[in-house]
Amino acid sequence: DRMSDTYTFYSADEPGVLGRDEARPGGAEAAPSRRWLERMRRTFEEPTSSLAAQILASVSVVFVIVSMVVLCASTLPDWRNAAADNRSLDDRSRYSAGPGREPSGIIEAICIGWFTAECIVRFIVSKNKCEFVKRPLNIIDLLAITPYYISVLMTVFTGENSQLQRAGVTLRVLRMMRIFWVIKLARHFIGLQTLGLTLKRCYREMVMLLVFICVAMAIFSALSQLLEHGLDLETSNKDFTSIPAACWWVIISMTTVGYGDMYPITVPGRILGGVCVVSGIVLLALPITFIYHSFVQCYHELKFRSARYSRSLSAEFLN
Repeated sequence: DRMSDTYTFYSADEPGVLGRDEARPGGAEAAPSRRWLERMRRTFEEPTSSLAAQILASVSVVFVIVSMVVLCASTLPDWRNAAADNRSLDDRSRYSAGPGREPSGIIEAICIGWFTAECIVRFIVSKNKCEFVKRPLNIIDLLAITPYYISVLMTVFTGENSQLQRAGVTLRVLRMMRIFWVIKLARHFIGLQTLGLTLKRCYREMVMLLVFICVAMAIFSALSQLLEHGLDLETSNKDFTSIPAACWWVIISMTTVGYGDMYPITVPGRILGGVCVVSGIVLLALPITFIYHSFVQCYHELKFRSARYSRSLSAEFLN
């Protein structure tokens, strides 16, 4: 049902009932360890479950922000030139290919170490290991962490020979996958969780919207190519030489972006452009109502769940 989706998409395992375990043979001895594992699980999976969980979540958010700032700054020309001035030509190729000893590489290694340790601990304390691996956020964590270790191994094995230059592009692509760390913030912010859960529940509406756009794009791109270029008039528009080229104009017109890089010049083409814009507004507005209601419902459900753990945090603080 709807509520179960709230607990399974972004959430961790719900706390178990220890009383039943204590009633079983040997359950009393195992209860303290289960409580400890449950506390650890909630600390890492539920940012509002305790004061320690909030501190841990804050530290994790800081690491994500620092990592993103370093990633963005490392692409600046001044940053790269300053780091390359003190290197030889071979050192420059190594800098562009893999993690180096410059400050950005050290900060990157520290952030990766934190994320790796966090992921390992969360895996160890999880109740269901298979379910843990299948969760979307955990898959994203793996996609964000693995490229760093792959790039390190490739740099170690290629050394300073000519293979490193060929591997440089691959390594840069792998390292750029760190941008997925931004999605880790969804674990700590209810707004991002609401967005993800809404997209999961409204996938049928999203598919329907995509089908509408594709059908309209096929029709309008074919007509615009015919009116602007296919009739071989004196005012033939060179921007509409093919239907795929016209698709770009259709999509930016239907979304009312209008970059202005290409536009119709014939009267029939301009009339078609107006129809295209109005049709795009109507098509994009059709599923908005369903998505809005789903977003509100998901937000209230996640707020309710967050309030439950806030009450447990207050009880822990007062005791």
